[in-house]
Amino acid sequence: MSGFIAGLCVAILPLLAAGFWLGRRTARPENSGGLGTPVEHATFETLHTASLAAPPLRAGLTEETARKSARRLRSLLGTDALCLTDQKDVLVWDGVGGHHRTQIMELLAGPLESGRGEAFPLTCDTPDCPVRWAVVAPLTVDDRVHGALVACAPRESAVLVRAAGEVARWVSVQLELADLDQSRTRLIEAEIKALRAQISPHFIFNSLAVIASFVRTDPERARELLLEFADFTRYSFRRHGDFTTLADELHAIDHYLALVRARFGDRLSVTLQIAPEVLPVALPFLCLQPLVENAVKHGLEGRTALPGKSHISITAQDAGAEALVVIEDDGAGMDPVLLRRILAGEVSPSGGIGLSNVDDRLRQVYGDAYGLVIETAPGAGMKITARLPKYQPGVHSAGRLTRE
Repeated sequence: MSGFIAGLCVAILPLLAAGFWLGRRTARPENSGGLGTPVEHATFETLHTASLAAPPLRAGLTEETARKSARRLRSLLGTDALCLTDQKDVLVWDGVGGHHRTQIMELLAGPLESGRGEAFPLTCDTPDCPVRWAVVAPLTVDDRVHGALVACAPRESAVLVRAAGEVARWVSVQLELADLDQSRTRLIEAEIKALRAQISPHFIFNSLAVIASFVRTDPERARELLLEFADFTRYSFRRHGDFTTLADELHAIDHYLALVRARFGDRLSVTLQIAPEVLPVALPFLCLQPLVENAVKHGLEGRTALPGKSHISITAQDAGAEALVVIEDDGAGMDPVLLRRILAGEVSPSGGIGLSNVDDRLRQVYGDAYGLVIETAPGAGMKITARLPKYQPGVHSAGRLTRE
């Protein structure tokens, strides 16, 4: 992370400092009430162009992202041609002189290996080709060369060499951000796999046992429960992205509770209060179901010393820019000290399956301010509150699943 911050400062600060200094030096009092001096206007255009080139690069260095950003990058440098390459090929060539692709890749061997920028004269048999000189600036992420930015011009220019180096460092920062995004995605995927592995085996065994008990006495009921079980497991092990909608997550919870009710009968009552306007809100996959499973464990299976019925309430309310989801049970509760140790990953008792996983993923996706808020005490039940922003960059549902 320190490398990222250092790279960001190196890439952005010279551009901002130069724009501010030149603007101050060339400002005229008579223009103070207008749109700014020509240099101030040029600085704005430069920053605006850079902002337009950034989003594609945040997806990494590919042919598509290079194609979408190359024209903006060439505009920043004001060159006749610009190309972006990976370690092996030219990903995109923007401008004139595309016939120099092969020659460029031959010249890149040294800079790609050393990670240092260089400038080369180009040979060309086309008389009217303006591309006679190439400036190569490697693109690096964590000291690894991923490719190069090559700016082509009619003649050698020290200014172009420095400018190409600055733009290449700025592009490298965007690629480093993309790498961080991909690392976060891989981490979330690993945690989803871990959560799937934690789906309680005894819940599966108990569900199948309940279904089997109805096979002879009530075949239609057994068939319905088997479909509920199939839909629940299909959703839990789906491969349709890291995010889902609140509607789909609640639908899976409904399948889960149908199986639980079949086992416990009238010992369990459930109340749902769901505001329709929050149903489309996107959230991390398998984020709420573990919380409901935790409520069942503490509300029914954990209250051996508290016989009788148990109640679970699930509410989802519209809270402006957020959806507020609350899952509450009246079960055995938990020692707050033990709960803190579970959320910190220090202990993993069977009753805490999924809590720390969900809390970690919410914080990773939305920030530390969006971790679970849990209120509990021994014998006082448990209330879990999750706040879900209605919009978060990068959080998009893969779409609603339908039964095949």
